[in-house]
Amino acid sequence: MSAENVPAVLLPYSAREIPGLPAGLEPHLFDGSACDGRPGPPPPGLLARIELLVVPYMNTRPVLPLLPAMPALRAVLTQTAGVDDILPHVPDGVLLCNARGVHDASTAELALTLTLAALRGVPGFVRGQDAEQWLAGFYPALADRTVLLVGYGSVGAAIEERLRPFECEVLRVARTPREAVHGPVHGLAALPRLLPTADVVILAVPLSEQTRGLVDAGFLAAMRDDALLVNVARGPVVDTGALLAELTAGRLRAALDVTDPEPLPAGHPLWHAPGVLITPHVGGSSSAFLPRTRRLIGAQLNRFVLGEPLANVIARDRPVG
Repeated sequence: MSAENVPAVLLPYSAREIPGLPAGLEPHLFDGSACDGRPGPPPPGLLARIELLVVPYMNTRPVLPLLPAMPALRAVLTQTAGVDDILPHVPDGVLLCNARGVHDASTAELALTLTLAALRGVPGFVRGQDAEQWLAGFYPALADRTVLLVGYGSVGAAIEERLRPFECEVLRVARTPREAVHGPVHGLAALPRLLPTADVVILAVPLSEQTRGLVDAGFLAAMRDDALLVNVARGPVVDTGALLAELTAGRLRAALDVTDPEPLPAGHPLWHAPGVLITPHVGGSSSAFLPRTRRLIGAQLNRFVLGEPLANVIARDRPVG
């Protein structure tokens, strides 16, 4: 391959940080604020030659105005599972790949953490410790409960694997009914029948036109009294006003890693609604992230150089997992 034919790629990490970075690439560092150590975006001459772009993690905004200036672009790789923030901006004919597999373990861990903490009353115990109160008593267990997973892609499946040792029944819902390793996956049409049977409902769907506002007043009304809603998907999947009404009434509880709006502003009533536990969108932000995302980027770059199909390609009409 001659030097003039070497593909230029824009990466959020230096070349030495990408394991297995193949030869035959011209890597440039762009972290969203500086390119190759210089403040600001890549110069126009470089942008015109970029064939593959890896989006900086949780920092999509600086990339969006650059996309129209990349006529040679062939692929965009995100480091997130969700692609709702960039999908509408990727030019036709350019592949979009997500980071399927990178966040599964961390997000599943947090889904279990939120579920167990909310059921067992951990937030109350923390406040009790601050006030030097001994809050003994009986609290709900996860054992012998029914958990409904809404969204059964790789994250949903990872959540189920971590639920299995807790001796609870797991039900699964996704866009397309199918058989999974541990039992049937029901279609979305089954939600009205399944929601009243679940003690815990965990949301793990991507944000799309189909899932935006999926958890509305009707969805919440179908949940059984004192059920727990856990959201590790995206904030707009849930109608915040409808959820606030149920929380304020004391009929449902919630554990939310994502909210709408996000970040949740000071003074928002969701902060102090009864029965809610909130974490600041940290499902994928763990020590597992960097090594896993860098391995995936390295593997994708090797496929790219070899002309092999990239992994995790997103269809433009991406379905619910």
